[in-house]
Amino acid sequence: MSDHFKALILDQKGEEFTREIKTIDKSFLKHGDVTIKVDYSDLNFKDGMILKNGGRLVKEFPHIPGIDFSGNVLESENPKFKQGDEVILTGFRVGEVFYGGYSQVAKVNGEFLVKKPKNLTSKQAMILGTAGFTSLMSVFAIKAREEILLGEKVNNVLVTGASGGVGSIAVIALSKMGYNVTAVTGKDSKAEYLKSLGAKTIVNRSEFDKDPRLIDKGLWDGVVDTVGGKILANAIVQTNSNGVIAVCGNASTNELNTNVIPFMLRGIKMWGMDSANCSIKRREFIWGEAANLIDFNLLKKSIQTVSLEELIDTYPKILKGEISGRVLVDLNK
Repeated sequence: MSDHFKALILDQKGEEFTREIKTIDKSFLKHGDVTIKVDYSDLNFKDGMILKNGGRLVKEFPHIPGIDFSGNVLESENPKFKQGDEVILTGFRVGEVFYGGYSQVAKVNGEFLVKKPKNLTSKQAMILGTAGFTSLMSVFAIKAREEILLGEKVNNVLVTGASGGVGSIAVIALSKMGYNVTAVTGKDSKAEYLKSLGAKTIVNRSEFDKDPRLIDKGLWDGVVDTVGGKILANAIVQTNSNGVIAVCGNASTNELNTNVIPFMLRGIKMWGMDSANCSIKRREFIWGEAANLIDFNLLKKSIQTVSLEELIDTYPKILKGEISGRVLVDLNK
């Protein structure tokens, strides 16, 4: 590995905000005790916010963004890792507070890293990334209805924002578990694609984007919600007794106007998915299950692969809702 490598550098001086591909060396990297050759990163909505203007998340400049990456260890001062170990990083405010994965070499706290399972490739790990990891967290939250809460079997599950990165992966995993998945999307053109991922039924988001009743007919044993707002509010009042709602996104809005009646009368559980700060033990379990639940061949058509240079032109699309599926960043491209 050369002593010099490419990285996407954000800087802000006064009102001027810049994003440039620069050649740097390891002395630029100031955080952590494990140095990694990065193979892949990805593009999440949070990455788009940071690339636009820091997203009120980055406090110090210059900065290397990129909240996810996978690669192999070059150097380690952490006893848990050695040269050659293949690792995955998502969350822990890397790419926000700490330098991130939009760099051919990264340096991070070893306590943030997970060793990559042998049945998952480095590329597949970033096809999933934070979006996929959040999806799988949500799927296991739904499964908890029957395994941990000892409730009735899960049959019917609703996924909102189903054509997005989180939603599409949730559709695959929930279908793999044998559940009947209803996918909500505002893009009618994605109906056949969602069915190919395993969705049994496709519903236009307009059917949910309206003022909810106080309580409605129970339809869903579980819900994976990526959008918030009225769509989530309607999903809540349609959830069956002891149903679980995994809340994992705010693509529509941060706001939620609902009432306590469905929770009191039906014992509904609303479970927030905090993928950034969950424990390493939970991360190891979820990454270990990823290859068992995801058919990566189903995702091929929805994967766009870009270089660091191309990423600068691509990121505005995710903020405008113009990207379906996942954007993979190849650091060797």
